[in-house]
Amino acid sequence: MPVNPTDVKIEESWKERLSDEFGKDYFAQIKEFIVAEKQAGKTLYPPGSLIFNAFDLTPFDNVRVVILGQDPYHNPGEAMGLSFSVPKGVRVPPSLRRIYKEIKNDYESFEIPAHGDLTAWAKQGVLLLNAMLTVEHKKPGSHQKIGWQNFTDAVIKTLSEEREGLVFLLWGGFAKKKKSLIDTNKHHVLESAHPSPFTRDAWFNNGHFAKANELLCNQGLEEIDWGKL
Repeated sequence: MPVNPTDVKIEESWKERLSDEFGKDYFAQIKEFIVAEKQAGKTLYPPGSLIFNAFDLTPFDNVRVVILGQDPYHNPGEAMGLSFSVPKGVRVPPSLRRIYKEIKNDYESFEIPAHGDLTAWAKQGVLLLNAMLTVEHKKPGSHQKIGWQNFTDAVIKTLSEEREGLVFLLWGGFAKKKKSLIDTNKHHVLESAHPSPFTRDAWFNNGHFAKANELLCNQGLEEIDWGKL
């Protein structure tokens, strides 16, 4: 049975633009899958109320920068519906620690925080979007084929078509494949290695945080205060 868009708890500007997606068969299948998994006693992340957290914190017209992740974190208490972000009180993940170091490379005044909660970025217009919006406990990639990519691809396409001058940060091979969804005549795409420790030094010195602000500045837009965390 198709999902009624009015039943989807997501920020209104996104609900308006994505209402067609909510009515499609694949979205109904996502819902059915998640309900069945929970009924089977499986633990899924993030909590249901945070699945659309990235959208709730960053309304459609507020988006200025998009940081694309792949999967939510799959350990207890980590996933909060924002790519690369964990709640205060949770150990900062290795990739995020390296992200902080790269910001420090761009801005000497940046003080590396003791937490990994990126909510303040989201409120400034950084859409922290994971390609998959749910995952099973201790099983990375477990929801990669349940339909979420149809939805998040539609999100990227909608931003590309209806907005101009956005800065997309694509880190790693998975994210770079999403470039085909973006009109590069209208938007800016910055690509680099993934911040994971597995990429060693390939991540560092990409200058993405300063470059993103420069691109925003050139359009007369307010910069992202990366240190506001």
